[in-house]
Amino acid sequence: MPHLVRIWDLPTRLFHWLLALCVIGLVTTAQLGYMEWHFRFGYGVLTLLIFRLFWGLVGGHWSRFSAFLYSPASLWRYLRGHAEPNHELGHSPTGALSVFALLFFLLAQVGTGLFSDDEIAASGPLARLASGEIVSLASWYHGKVGKLVLIVLVITHILVILYYLWRKRKNLVRPMIWGDKEVPLPAISSRDDARSRWLALALLLVSAGAVALLLWLAAT
Repeated sequence: MPHLVRIWDLPTRLFHWLLALCVIGLVTTAQLGYMEWHFRFGYGVLTLLIFRLFWGLVGGHWSRFSAFLYSPASLWRYLRGHAEPNHELGHSPTGALSVFALLFFLLAQVGTGLFSDDEIAASGPLARLASGEIVSLASWYHGKVGKLVLIVLVITHILVILYYLWRKRKNLVRPMIWGDKEVPLPAISSRDDARSRWLALALLLVSAGAVALLLWLAAT
């Protein structure tokens, strides 16, 4: 008899979908030249990333980095087809690599955006504080490298979801919407009560405050 387990707590689910919307907003505004909104979406992404770093330490069980920080040996066994029971619950070893890669390159993209200057109409808030060499390197990475890396990662992410749906008959989207997953054996549920949600809101406000403080310091 299958067991219904809360895998993704509400803060993690909201983070996931808000991040997706912000990334879409970033790409759209960059293509249309709405740079003021492009920066706003960038600040939103940075706020969400800081929050996720906090939540990766104190969030629900399956949202914590410790729940999907696999050893190279575990990854190798998974790639050889020897999956462990917990691989089917939260992030699998390859899914964990995808998550860490997305977080890292999103942070790199937003970070370089803060120092970028296209010398036409847009300049990052921290560009005036850095040397010309750093601004030039950040602008090159932000506009030429990081953007392409993220596009590849996002497309790969979507293709993997479709592969699991069509070939393995596993819907990875539904748990990220509703939070629960049916599993064959009892498993740990992520904490997802009022107290944890209030904690998540407090951490989100702290993250937003940190970004606002950074921008204020850059402007003074």
